[in-house]
Amino acid sequence: MDTLLKQLPKIELHLHIEGTLEPEMMFALSQKNNIPIPYKSVEEVRKAYDFHNLQSFLDLYYAGASVLVDREDFFSLTWAYFLKCKEDNVIHTEIFFDPQTHSSRGIDVGEVIEGITLAMKKAKEELGISSYLIACILRHLSEEEGIATLQSLLPFRNKIIAIGLDSSEVGNPPSKFKRLFELAKKEGFYIVAHAGEEGDSSYIWEALELGVNRIDHGVHCSEDSKLVQYLKDKQIPLTVCPLSNLKLKVFKTPKEHNLVWLLREGLCVGINSDDPSYFGGYMGENFEMIAKNFDLSIDEIVKLSINALNSSFLPQNEKKTLMSKIENFKNVTKS
Repeated sequence: MDTLLKQLPKIELHLHIEGTLEPEMMFALSQKNNIPIPYKSVEEVRKAYDFHNLQSFLDLYYAGASVLVDREDFFSLTWAYFLKCKEDNVIHTEIFFDPQTHSSRGIDVGEVIEGITLAMKKAKEELGISSYLIACILRHLSEEEGIATLQSLLPFRNKIIAIGLDSSEVGNPPSKFKRLFELAKKEGFYIVAHAGEEGDSSYIWEALELGVNRIDHGVHCSEDSKLVQYLKDKQIPLTVCPLSNLKLKVFKTPKEHNLVWLLREGLCVGINSDDPSYFGGYMGENFEMIAKNFDLSIDEIVKLSINALNSSFLPQNEKKTLMSKIENFKNVTKS
């Protein structure tokens, strides 16, 4: 099974590039950019990655992001992620970044985007991995600040495919950003939103009312049977992140996770890594955790990749090409 999971072509749709900052890189960039962090060694940084809830994670996450300063830093961060993708046979990824996390520190958003997209171009040319970029708005800040951020991103419209919503969920429902999402849609962006991770099912309903193309997380949908049926009927994608959910105590044990239940109920769910350096694993480890704790058939494992591909923002001709890779894997494996 480990070999099969390694060879499975994978699609990742829920990945925060700032959340791929490994302790070694955090420490190295802290020294390179002369930015102090409260750790004396890589080992101390690694120990700090032991947090207990979403807010304590976010505090560490934003502190870690402070060491990212110039185009070179964002290129290095993103290229390191793509090398992980190559190891895990991720053939397409749609990457989140948080412009406000960097602009609030005086970092030019153009430098951030240029560094990330240079790595994306290199990954396509050298590794054969396609990718898109999604700008996420920080929901703990005001809608007015979010709209100003959206306006600052318009000059880079050709490099950003969607606008998302992340950060502290409870107390910051999607409806808080109704005008922002309306403006984003008018500008031609796809829209996605974190909902139903920390917050209850009402946050998912609100995101759906805003017309999102995908729900990021969405695991609390299972508390509302009408919502589950709606998500199934409409095939609204849920980008589920198993190891993240466990680390943040959304589920107490691996076997309590509802991903497989949602899959078998016919919902359009896929596996993702979220913030892998903080949550204990990239795509490979997330698939392994699910396979280890649930008796999945080959068809079900492949279905997770098919769901993700269908949920991507790729044009149909590119989806068809990647689908053939997934189907070939399935046929070879079952033969």
